[in-house]
Amino acid sequence: MKLVILGRDGTLNRYRDDHVKAPEELDPLPGAMEAVARLNHAGWHTVLATNQAGIGRGLLDMASLNAVHLRLNQLLAEKGGRLDAAFFCPHTPEEGCDCRKPLPGLVKQIGERFDVELSAVHMVGASLTDLLTAQNAGCIPHLVLTGPLGSLSAEELAKLLVQAPQARVHDDLASFAEAIVQEERRRLAEARGEALTPDTQAGDLN
Repeated sequence: MKLVILGRDGTLNRYRDDHVKAPEELDPLPGAMEAVARLNHAGWHTVLATNQAGIGRGLLDMASLNAVHLRLNQLLAEKGGRLDAAFFCPHTPEEGCDCRKPLPGLVKQIGERFDVELSAVHMVGASLTDLLTAQNAGCIPHLVLTGPLGSLSAEELAKLLVQAPQARVHDDLASFAEAIVQEERRRLAEARGEALTPDTQAGDLN
């Protein structure tokens, strides 16, 4: 199985300091829903992994979180995409669980559920926490600059990335999706001893 683990806030939707507490507060990032659809159409399964300490703090309940994720799936479906599952940690940092990112527990649950080797799984998010989670779980870490880290200078970002030296940086989720889809096409073409042919998508030709 080809699997991508996605962070939520700052990756799929705009980051909010006060948490996304209701469906109407979910603001999808430009091109993010289409990027998930691009991955799905290329054979990648996509799974959400998100910290939701707002539940532990009483800012939202399970019904509210389910409504938010239902809305997210509706937005994805409109673009031809889907999430195979949504995994979340409801705990506050003070509770000392093993599933709150950057600890690897949540990602290990995903690996067990889908029976995949985590070293072959791409994990993409918008925070240092996501990068450290991927690193701690043995996944391939990717950073998108559509969250708070996007406001950092190149020097500031470089200093931060010292903590996750294997991380790859992309402007947004669409850039990430394009990169790994094309990498796989190139790998398969090389395995067959063929030249890589142009990848024409819908809308490319008039």
